[in-house]
Amino acid sequence: MTETLLNTITHDVQSARMKYMNTTAHLSTQPNSLKELIDLIYQAFATNEVDIDYVRTIMTNYKGDTKEWQQYVKFQPHRYTRNLVDGGNGKFNLMILCWAESQGSSIHNHSNSHCFMKCLQGTLIETKFAWPNGENEAEEAMHEIGRSELKDGKVAYINDSIGLHRVENPSHTDTGVTLHLYVPPYDHCNVYDERTGRANETHVTFYSRGGQLTKEE
Repeated sequence: MTETLLNTITHDVQSARMKYMNTTAHLSTQPNSLKELIDLIYQAFATNEVDIDYVRTIMTNYKGDTKEWQQYVKFQPHRYTRNLVDGGNGKFNLMILCWAESQGSSIHNHSNSHCFMKCLQGTLIETKFAWPNGENEAEEAMHEIGRSELKDGKVAYINDSIGLHRVENPSHTDTGVTLHLYVPPYDHCNVYDERTGRANETHVTFYSRGGQLTKEE
C-alpha cells in the first residue's frame, strides 16, 4: 500500500503504488545495521509518498543489534521515554521508546501521521480503540476494537484512519524497548479518557536526542 507523506490519505492507491515503485524498485529490503536502516528510510522518503509495505518490510528485516541502539536506551521511573535517533530532515522521526516495568501510554491519536512500531526487547501490548462519537455530546466509554501482543522483532502499524491506540508494558519484572518511525513528524497529539472519550491536546517531547538527555521533559 502506498500513501501520501502529507497529512492526507490518497484515494488512488493503485496509481500511487505504481508511481512509487518506479522510483524505489532499486532499494534494498535487507538493512544489516541501524545505519543502513536509516539510509534506506531516507531514500524511501525522497518523494512525498510512503510505501507502507516497503517501510514495514525493512523495519521487520532489521534484526536490531543491541550494541547499535543501546546508546538511546534511557529509562525513567515514572513514565516511558521518547528518545530521538534521527530527525529525518523534517520528513520523519525515528526514535527509541523505553518502557520500564508496568509503564504505558495514554490512548492517543497520531496527528495524521503514519506510525510504525517494532519491538526490540520485551513484550508490549497494543490496544486499538475506535474514535469517540463526536456527534454525541454525551460522554461514553471508548470502544476497544483490537488487542495484540508485540514481541521481539514484530512490527505494528497504525494511522488515524485505523483508529486510536494505547501501548503498554504488561510485565512487572521486565523492561521493553521499541523502535518507532513517524511519518511525518508531529509535536502534538490528542490523548483520550477511556471512560468518557474526552480528548485533551498534549505536546510531545524527547527525553534524549542522539543519546544526549534534553531539558524538554
